[in-house]
Amino acid sequence: MMYLKDIIRNMAIADVPTDIAMTNISSVCVDSRKVEKGSLFVALAGAKTHGAKFISDAVSAGAKIIVCEKGLNIENISRDVYVLIVENSYDFLSSALKIFYSNPSADVRLIGITGTNGKTTITYLLESLFSNVRKNCGVVGTINHRYGGRILKAGNTTPGLVDNYDLLARMVSAKVDYCAMEVSSHALDQRRVQGLDFHYAIFTNLTSDHLDYHKDHESYFLAKAKLFTSLAQEKHAIINIDDEYGLRLQEMTCAKVLTYGIKNSADFCAQRIELGFAGTRFDLATPCGVIKIQTPLIGLHNIYNILSVAAVGIGEGMILEEIKKGIEALSQVPGRLERIEAGQNFHVFVDYAHTEDALRNVLSSIRAVKKARVIVVFGCGGDRDKTKRPRMANAVEELSDFAIVTTDNPRTEDPKQIIDEICAGFKKKDYLVIVDREQAIIESLHYAKGGDVVLIAGKGHEDYQIFKNKTINFDERQIVMKNLLNLKHT
Repeated sequence: MMYLKDIIRNMAIADVPTDIAMTNISSVCVDSRKVEKGSLFVALAGAKTHGAKFISDAVSAGAKIIVCEKGLNIENISRDVYVLIVENSYDFLSSALKIFYSNPSADVRLIGITGTNGKTTITYLLESLFSNVRKNCGVVGTINHRYGGRILKAGNTTPGLVDNYDLLARMVSAKVDYCAMEVSSHALDQRRVQGLDFHYAIFTNLTSDHLDYHKDHESYFLAKAKLFTSLAQEKHAIINIDDEYGLRLQEMTCAKVLTYGIKNSADFCAQRIELGFAGTRFDLATPCGVIKIQTPLIGLHNIYNILSVAAVGIGEGMILEEIKKGIEALSQVPGRLERIEAGQNFHVFVDYAHTEDALRNVLSSIRAVKKARVIVVFGCGGDRDKTKRPRMANAVEELSDFAIVTTDNPRTEDPKQIIDEICAGFKKKDYLVIVDREQAIIESLHYAKGGDVVLIAGKGHEDYQIFKNKTINFDERQIVMKNLLNLKHT
């Protein structure tokens, strides 16, 4: 609880009556469904609708203060409710949350990770890194949100601003030292992290994705860049300079820059790389020296992820041996080249790769490790960037031996139409279409022979499939295991 006068004390808001200023605020909300008695409700312009449409719902639920911008037509508001007019609702919300939640990102060292691929794996690596030195690390990410032994279901990769402040405040109460947060381009564009104090910002890479939302590649990049252009001078920007957009970011931030890469000279780089299905070995070269790393994580793309995490470790004053132990302690990330093993004589991996670049990374890693037949099961999500569909087919055709095209999360689109748009990217006809994803998985397992590699791409950790009128339970890791066991008994 907090008085309204305390929330607005440093804002340029005048003429609030004394009795209104003494209103006790129980919560700050932008979602009318979360309003309770005594809430302050901020009407924001959303991607699809405006919060002003739900003011009456907020009032009915108990909101006492309504905040909105000039020019909104607000009618039939109860006399018991005060309407506070502000210049910018987003700026008001950011300032109000910082005060209401006592600026939690000042007490939890916040690490933001953005880029097309690698964000989730980096959060798991950071969690392992800090755990090794007995520091508590919370995570806000795609798979879930977790801190202090609690695991919360993730709606979006990056929650809304109110939820972020609430999560961080809970982490402060739970004595969390660090928070690793996946920061999506949508979140940056929609100001879901506005006002949060990031100590580190990590850039992984940028490839074509989310063009259904951002419209063009440059807009997508500029959304990502906001995480770095907002960093203060004393903070750290950790940037992959093997990526052309990483080179641009170096010039756009005023923070201290730490670079990482494999191809280009960087502060953190990998040498003497050895790739295998048992894991990856390389020499980690840092400004503080060189140390050997042996990790169960597979592939060149995971070396990039490790390099970025090593940069955070050095930034936090860890010695190389501590960094090594923290990195090597992580054995698996859910749905990221996750091995499914039931005694079969071929390899099966489930991976979240759902972009052209992610598929190329994973398939290139498999090709570099083993010269065997590679079979890929994949599809594309509906109501998402359509431009990547034929490009994903092209990547699969180039780097695999056989493909089965199937559904992913078709959402409101016709699954067959999505598949047709994918197949337009194939130049040859050595692929199979099986619309039902479970049947496609079963077929890939029957098709595989000794030594082959089966990659089931697109859904990774997800345990559901989204259709137009329903969402069904669908954990393909369980489906794979069940059918592998069935194969053993046939």
